[in-house]
Amino acid sequence: MNLHELVIRSAQQHPDRTAVAAVGRELTYRELDRGADEFARLLAAAGVGRGDRVVIWGDKSPEVIVAMQAALRLGAVYVPQDGTAPVGRIVTVAGDCAARVVCATGDRLKEVTAVLGTVPALDLAQAAAPTGAAPAPAVHTETKPDEPAFILYTSGSTGTPKGVSISHRNARAFVDWAVELLGAGPDDRFANHAPLVFDLSVLDLYAAFSVGASVRLVPAALAYAPGELVAFLHREAITVWYSVPSALILMIRGGGLLDRPAPQGLRAVLFAGEPFPIAHVRRLAAWTDARLLNLYGPTETNVCTWHEVVPADLERERPVPIGRAASGDEVWARTDTGAVAAPGEQGELVVSGPTVMLGYWGRGPASEAYATGDIVTVLPDGGFDYVGRRDHAVKVRGHRIELGEIETTANAHADVETTAVVVAGEGMDARLVAFVVPAAGARPGLLALRRHLAERLPSYMIADHIHLLPDLPRTRNGKIDRPELVRRHLTLSKGRS
Repeated sequence: MNLHELVIRSAQQHPDRTAVAAVGRELTYRELDRGADEFARLLAAAGVGRGDRVVIWGDKSPEVIVAMQAALRLGAVYVPQDGTAPVGRIVTVAGDCAARVVCATGDRLKEVTAVLGTVPALDLAQAAAPTGAAPAPAVHTETKPDEPAFILYTSGSTGTPKGVSISHRNARAFVDWAVELLGAGPDDRFANHAPLVFDLSVLDLYAAFSVGASVRLVPAALAYAPGELVAFLHREAITVWYSVPSALILMIRGGGLLDRPAPQGLRAVLFAGEPFPIAHVRRLAAWTDARLLNLYGPTETNVCTWHEVVPADLERERPVPIGRAASGDEVWARTDTGAVAAPGEQGELVVSGPTVMLGYWGRGPASEAYATGDIVTVLPDGGFDYVGRRDHAVKVRGHRIELGEIETTANAHADVETTAVVVAGEGMDARLVAFVVPAAGARPGLLALRRHLAERLPSYMIADHIHLLPDLPRTRNGKIDRPELVRRHLTLSKGRS
């Protein structure tokens, strides 16, 4: 069963249950099913067929979900683009994937129509609701499991976005695993916090659709509004929450998450995308009886390892492990010599199995084993501790340094909430710069922080500069914006000169 068939089945089994809910608007499974069929006919009339790419540029909404499902019903490939993306990026992406159609609304539709030339544009407003007329025969193009279902564009090291091509089989391997892990059912209410261009959203949408549950869309404007997120969690009676740790940290610090009891039905809190400082995990564990699950995996593999928080984890200074293989994948750590790392050794995490992407669009198929670029330590039980990115393994004054190790060490200080370390300058002028967010009510002294690092790290890993910030700047996906931190350091340095 491919991705679009999940909605078709749930529409047959649970037609009147809410499938997708947003502010002021809900779609039942019957409405989502019929809307997808109707919009699929519009796409087909615009020339979309099996294997064609459909770029969908819009704010997170039921209309966007309808359009995604419509593309799949034609055997086409949807390419989501965030509503805040500039038209120039849409043109770049549409050109890279050779889009057959671009879907947008309002001013975006006018912009994209003006610059795309021969590529037709469709109004997403036409996916707003079924017409009410008697349903026409269902649209359903047979597709094979290894055909692409969607393409998620990530930032490329050269500055050009890369399209991660994900097949129906790739996505279903992860979704089916997650549904079993969570014991998901039709009474669940999944919060969709992540943008639809981010792979975290795959669980929110398709785990819900596969069991006839409801997915509640968090508007982009609220994604990092802590008080609104806490209110959303309670108002929508969320049972499964999944987000980057930074969203949960904001909810704890600025939204009063821990000041009221956890929602009665909350069963699982999942987090992924970055290390979660252990102090906050301790607070969550004291606040809720819900399962706390740390999921790991780059967009190229979706979730390939997982770990459920246990009491012993709360005694650690480090973030909780990223754990063992998930989704039917095989994972191992590869040392610099190419050997499989043994317990206690470090290496780059490598993934092989059903969730590994088809490849980057237009750049050939992926190899059977995907090297993640993430450095891990092999634990005695065969699981993994995350150390840091290989591309965060820098050389400063001749020493190879993992920035993640400095960050983890700084985060172990009682007065520190979280830390990001960057390198400013080049060659002999390169310097380690730490940006520290103090714990609530604390103001750690810079000398005390440097002493804390010196007691635990070699001298060449001690930050040359330490700045205190109320929060770390974030990208749209909630990741730390490291280039912005470098810019801030340069600005602060000039101000002091």
